[in-house]
Amino acid sequence: MTAEAPEQALGALAHGDHPVFEQLARMTIETLPNSGLDERTYHLVRLAALIAMDAAPASYLTNLTVAKEAGLTVEDAKAVCVAIAPIVGSARVVDAAGSVLRALGFAELVAEMDA
Repeated sequence: MTAEAPEQALGALAHGDHPVFEQLARMTIETLPNSGLDERTYHLVRLAALIAMDAAPASYLTNLTVAKEAGLTVEDAKAVCVAIAPIVGSARVVDAAGSVLRALGFAELVAEMDA
């Protein structure tokens, strides 16, 4: 087995060509049905956990891309931020806001603001 240069490993990871993504997919495949939650609630809970954990932007992108496909909206994300701010703190929520907006689509937010 040859060692992979850090740049190659990071590049592969960024493009999804790494076993870590396969493992993450396997880990999460059964979590929705096993949770007993409806799909919308499931994604809201996951968003709250990402914010509470001060997740990396890539985690928001991965999770919220699927959540958006399931119908989660920017308004839903805002509601989660409001609900958990007193517990996790305003600084963490503000820090998460940029990642949430990028993951759910900045254009959607702009369209809502113009309406």
